[in-house]
Amino acid sequence: MKLSLFALACVVAPAMAIVAQPAAAQDTDPPKALTVSGSAALVSDYRFRGVSQTDKGIALQGGFTVKHESGFYVGTWASNLAGWGTFGGANLELDIFGGYSVPVGPATVDIGLTWYMYPSGASNTDFAEPYVKVSSTLGPVSVLGGVAYAPKQRALGNFSNTPFSRGQSEDNLYIWGDASVGIPKTPFTAKGHLGYSRGNPGLGPNGTSVAPTGEYVDWLLGVDAVVGPLTLGVAYVDTDISRAESAYLLPNFSSTKDGSSIAGSQVVFSVSAGF
Repeated sequence: MKLSLFALACVVAPAMAIVAQPAAAQDTDPPKALTVSGSAALVSDYRFRGVSQTDKGIALQGGFTVKHESGFYVGTWASNLAGWGTFGGANLELDIFGGYSVPVGPATVDIGLTWYMYPSGASNTDFAEPYVKVSSTLGPVSVLGGVAYAPKQRALGNFSNTPFSRGQSEDNLYIWGDASVGIPKTPFTAKGHLGYSRGNPGLGPNGTSVAPTGEYVDWLLGVDAVVGPLTLGVAYVDTDISRAESAYLLPNFSSTKDGSSIAGSQVVFSVSAGF
């Protein structure tokens, strides 16, 4: 129904404008100073940097961004959580972010900060992480490279009883690259991701950590397909975290359904829509 009304409006509105206004006044409206964009998604597993945050279970996610014509923007994004650490409370991740995006030659440079929040959950879980991203298009290929560095904070500190504890404040570095390419004459887009994490060698003070084993690599290979207003996706996600490396982090670092590692390989399905 929405598509039908939109099509009708596209026919009727111009005709009314021609009758009501002289031809000289039919200029297009200037671009708005503020634009709002957003998305909603249903995923079979919420993987954050290769590690499941929902016990390999389903997640509902969504968010929006408000951007000014100058390049400054603010936004928020949220997802449910389950089975990972002891966030407690609403078992919800709520991210607040803001930054500045500007074209530089053929590329776009984006500098900002994300505040990771876990409402009503345990103390010492929220943390801030600045980032820099550079994106560009090389022929049919879209590429993005990024660096995120969270300075030392309590939320990234080691779990106090781990044998490698170095105190209750740690930092975290994440470097990643993304690439995607449309497959000609099809609705499909192939995509890939490679990331490197380096942070505390244990778990956070509440069994949570953005880099749960100190140093590891994560990757993703997948395909998206546009079907009407929806984007359907499937991706293979994995890390190089071995069972031996994650053994001392159990039971927090395991799926409560079958005892398998939440950093193990998984095929993730998604359905999303944007505006």
